[in-house]
Amino acid sequence: MVDLSRKFDVLVIGGGNAALCAAISARRAGASVLVLEGAPKFYRGGNTRHTRNMRCAHDSATDILTGPYTEQEFWDDLLRITGGQTDEELARFMIRESKDILDWIVEQGVRWQPSLGGTLSLGRTNSFFLGGGRAMLNALYRTAEKLGVDILYDAEVTDLLIEDGMFLSAKLKQPVDGISDIRASALVAAAGGFEANIEWLKEYWGDAAENFLIRGTPYNRGSILKMLLAKGVQEVGDPTQCHAVAIDARAPKFDGGIITRHDSVVFGIVVNKHAERFYDEGEDIWPKRYAIWGRLVAAQPDQIAYIVFDASVRHSFMPTLFPPIEGATIAELAEKLTLDPAELEKTIAGFNAAVRPGTFDHTILDDCRTEGLTPPKTHWARKIETAPYYAYPVRPGITFTYLGTRVNRETRMLMKNGKPSANMFAAGEIMAGNVLGKGYAAGIGMTIGSVFGRVAGREAARNARN
Repeated sequence: MVDLSRKFDVLVIGGGNAALCAAISARRAGASVLVLEGAPKFYRGGNTRHTRNMRCAHDSATDILTGPYTEQEFWDDLLRITGGQTDEELARFMIRESKDILDWIVEQGVRWQPSLGGTLSLGRTNSFFLGGGRAMLNALYRTAEKLGVDILYDAEVTDLLIEDGMFLSAKLKQPVDGISDIRASALVAAAGGFEANIEWLKEYWGDAAENFLIRGTPYNRGSILKMLLAKGVQEVGDPTQCHAVAIDARAPKFDGGIITRHDSVVFGIVVNKHAERFYDEGEDIWPKRYAIWGRLVAAQPDQIAYIVFDASVRHSFMPTLFPPIEGATIAELAEKLTLDPAELEKTIAGFNAAVRPGTFDHTILDDCRTEGLTPPKTHWARKIETAPYYAYPVRPGITFTYLGTRVNRETRMLMKNGKPSANMFAAGEIMAGNVLGKGYAAGIGMTIGSVFGRVAGREAARNARN
C-alpha cells in the first residue's frame, strides 16, 4: 500500500513515456517518487501505448540503424518541419541529449528492433521498440516498480495548490484511504495535451472539431495543463497546432492507434468531398510530412477526404486495419464513396495528363512529377490507370496538441512574470510546443518525452533535496 500521508520528494502526474522517464530518473537520483496515472491500469501510458519508434541523433551505424544521423542533420530536419517555429536553445539541447537516450532507455529495460521498411524510410534515423509502444511502456513500469517508485491508477487530479510559483499539493478526485491531498517537494507535470477534450478543441476549431478522431487515449483532456495555465504558468504554442494525421474515417472516436493511420498518400492522390485535389501529395519524404495531413483534411468541407490509387500500387505500402474501398472503374469507385463520378473522373484525367515520366523511388525525392497542374505533385507522380481502383476515406486523427507550458533547459516551468517556478517541472506533450511550433517528423514526440522526462526527474530530485 502507498502511504499518502507522507510528503514525497517528487510527484509525477501522468503515466506515459515522459512520466516514467521522469520517475525513474528522480528515483535513481535518490528521491522518493509517487506517480499519479489518471487512467485505469489497463489504459495506462497515454499515447505511448500507440507509438513505435524514437528519433535520436547518433554518429554511426548500429545493429538497428543503417547509418549516422548527426546533430546538425536532426536540427536541419526540425528547422524544416517547424518553419523555424522552435526554441533553438531547447531544441538543440534535446538533440544533443538524444544521443545518450538511445543507451539510457535500454538501461531501463527497453529493447530495440531493426526499423520497418515500406514508406517509413526510417532505417537510418529512428530506433523501433521491440514489441511496440506498449512493450516499451511495460518495461519502464517494471523498472520503476523495482526501483521503488509508488504508482497509483485511476488517480485523477482535480486541483493543484500553487502559491507564488511553488507547488504545495495536488487534490485527488477520489480519496485513497481517506486521503485526498498529495504533498510533495517538487512536481513533474507529464500529463499530455488536451486532444481528447472536444469542447476545448472547438474553442479554436469551431464545430469542425466534432468530426475529429482522437488517435490515442480518451484520458488526455488537458485538465492539468488548464490548471497550470490558470495558476500563473506561462503558456507556449499555437492552440490550433497539433500532431494530426489522416486516419481511416471508419476508426473509432478514441484510441484507434497506429493501425488506423494511412501511409498510402504518396502512391496516389487525395481528393475532398467535391472530388478535388487540395495539396501536393509528393511534397517531401513521408515521415517528414505525414503529420500535416490531419490539418489539411480538417480544413476541407465536412472534414473528410479520400486517398485514391490503383491496382499497380495496391501492395506498395503497409496495410491498415480497414480494407480499401474498391471499384472496377473510377465511376463505380466514386459512387461507393458518394462522390460525383464525373468530377472524380475529371480530376483523375487531369492528373494523369499532367504526369511526366521519371524513375519512381519512394525512398528519395525522385523525378516523377506533374507539370502544369495546381496543386502539383512534385514527386512520386504516376498515372492512376490500372483497374481495379481503390480508396481510403480519411478524417483528421489528432495525436497530441502543441499548446503547453513554457520551460527552460532544466524543464522548470516559467511563470507569466518570466521567473522560473520554484519547484515545478514539465516533460512530454504538455511542453512539446517549446520545440514543435508546428509540423512533425516521425519519432520526435518520444524524443521530447524521454529527453525532457529524464531531465525533469533529475532536476526535480535535486530541487527536492535542496
